[in-house]
Amino acid sequence: MKDITKLFGSMVFNDSVMRARLPKEIYKALKKTISQGTHLEPDVANVVANAMKDWAVEKGATHFTHWFQPMTGATAEKHDSFISPVGDGKIIMEFSGKELVRGEPDASSFPNGGLRATFEARGYTVWDITSYAFIKDKTLCIPTAFCSYAGEALDKKTPLLRSMEAINKQALRILKLFGHSDVQRVITTVGPEQEYFLIDKEMFLKRTDLVYTGRTLFGARSPKGQELDDHYFGSIKPRVAAFMRELEEELWKLGVYAKTKHNEVAPAQHELATIYTTTNIAADHNQLTMELMKSIAGKHGLACLLHEKPFAGVNGSGKHNNWSIATDTGVNLLAPGETPCENAQFLLFLVAVIKAVDDYQDLLRISAASAGNDHRLGAHEAPPAIVSIFLGDELTAILESLENGTAYRNKEIPQLEIGVTALPHIPKDTTDRNRTSPFAFTGDKFEFRMLGSAVSISGPNIVLNTVVAEVLRQFADQLEQADDFSKALAGLIKKTYHEHKRIIFNGNNYAEEWVAEAKRRGLSNLKTTVDALPELVSPKSKELFTRHQVFSEAELKSRYEILLEGYCKTLQIEALTMVDMVKKEIIPACIAYQNELAELLGRKKACGSYDFSLEDYLLEHISKLSTCLLKKLTVLEHELLESKEKQELLSLAVFYRNRVFAAMLELRQIVDELEIIVSKKHWPLPTYADMFFSVL
Repeated sequence: MKDITKLFGSMVFNDSVMRARLPKEIYKALKKTISQGTHLEPDVANVVANAMKDWAVEKGATHFTHWFQPMTGATAEKHDSFISPVGDGKIIMEFSGKELVRGEPDASSFPNGGLRATFEARGYTVWDITSYAFIKDKTLCIPTAFCSYAGEALDKKTPLLRSMEAINKQALRILKLFGHSDVQRVITTVGPEQEYFLIDKEMFLKRTDLVYTGRTLFGARSPKGQELDDHYFGSIKPRVAAFMRELEEELWKLGVYAKTKHNEVAPAQHELATIYTTTNIAADHNQLTMELMKSIAGKHGLACLLHEKPFAGVNGSGKHNNWSIATDTGVNLLAPGETPCENAQFLLFLVAVIKAVDDYQDLLRISAASAGNDHRLGAHEAPPAIVSIFLGDELTAILESLENGTAYRNKEIPQLEIGVTALPHIPKDTTDRNRTSPFAFTGDKFEFRMLGSAVSISGPNIVLNTVVAEVLRQFADQLEQADDFSKALAGLIKKTYHEHKRIIFNGNNYAEEWVAEAKRRGLSNLKTTVDALPELVSPKSKELFTRHQVFSEAELKSRYEILLEGYCKTLQIEALTMVDMVKKEIIPACIAYQNELAELLGRKKACGSYDFSLEDYLLEHISKLSTCLLKKLTVLEHELLESKEKQELLSLAVFYRNRVFAAMLELRQIVDELEIIVSKKHWPLPTYADMFFSVL
């Protein structure tokens, strides 16, 4: 049996490895750079690089790569070997500090939203010293930021690191007012839960739509889906269990805190949850998790689907982002604490999050927006597009009592005196969970449930960190000027809750009544990605991100352009795939089945025993559907042709949403009807039932 304690982190150049392999003065200099953000001197970098190379070679590595996260949502790598010629046809293994610290990939070939042109191709990858290097596939992977020649961020890591610095700066101001002079750094932490589907790889390869788009563009509902609730937490099938075991071991080697695994609600759906860690590391780890899920699934004859809605009619896949704030002294600032002073601090950070979510609900919606997630939000246990906060009845009642100046009593909690200094202990987990809420408080953290399964968690956490940093800045500006801190603190908590409690909703987020109530409260309801994205470049958003130096205006505009372009390209690829499948697979199948039916009818007539029969009915029905199929196909092709006339990106996105997608839905309806009546022998695509229940 493998010793997990020795396995864990065995492929990571982590702190214990650095302490053992680096000279003491070099180790101290490196740790100072990591903790204080000071410059890494070239002589230190050279020693670290050599030690890192020696360690990697001992582990079997032959190459190194700067592992970065461009705005594709995936990761990118360019591999170089350690070899260096020394003459006489011989080599040595070398790795310099310069190679460790900086690389130079092409910057114009990745999505850049206009920041780079082809003739401005130079870009740089820069070592993110806060994220440990690791070995994957015999390659030393060095986590890096990615920027252009002019210094613009071309990736997801750079603005995430900036947002972490923004919330650190403002939170330290608040903690200083509470007398915490020992706190040197405040970090945000995240524990993402990753949902995914596993289907047989052979079936996956027979579905052109899954191969090209990640979701089924056609497919009639299976006779059995998730109606019996028998898959959720059910026993794990042997092939899936073997995949999960290998996935866990590989993740543990890379220092990923893979903790929980289980079957999810939909058939063939599963989940992996990790223990929280620093947001930057959590983002790196989640990218690794998604990558390994796909590669390891293939080894087991499986295909891993990370699309938010690969199958219609059953649950889609989300990624729950469990977010909190902590100090370098080990204090969770969203934990209620044991003393009145800690409770006052907790309540201030709590109402800061409430205000941030209310003030910037549109940005949170944008951070979870994608063409894929538009299919998922609003049903089958996914939250709606309306952003709201679930606090639970008890915590809401405590805040109400503070606002109203009334006593709060609970049989398990002493009377709540008004005046923050006399708050009692506030226990965690005193209320039920709300699986329909987009943003739920769960005892000592917030669970942001809107994220789609395929998204990088960097985007949502950039927004979360920045909007909370902005509110903490506003709070610090007020409290630093106060003559009576305690009085000002109590007043600020009451005032903030009163002004922003509209965002709190503890009920059923699926109810139609909530839609009407949210509108009455003035909450936004941005139903689609196209509705949401323009808010990203509003004057309010520009002021927020530039104030905290998370994005420049140019960088923000580039993200807007990339997201819009990504939406349009996604629908274009899906529509073209539908056209291709109908012409090359669906129509030939229908013709073949009609020919078989016609031949059978011909034989019956030749025998003189002909009467109106099942074959007549099927032939007539398929003939009518086939005619309709051709009409709907023609409409979709016409809409795609017309889309080429749209030059402005937002207009194009609106056209794709309103016209192209509508034509796609109508075409799908016909194909799904045909699937039900065309014989299995002729139907070219594995059905939902085939894919759901083929993995044993």
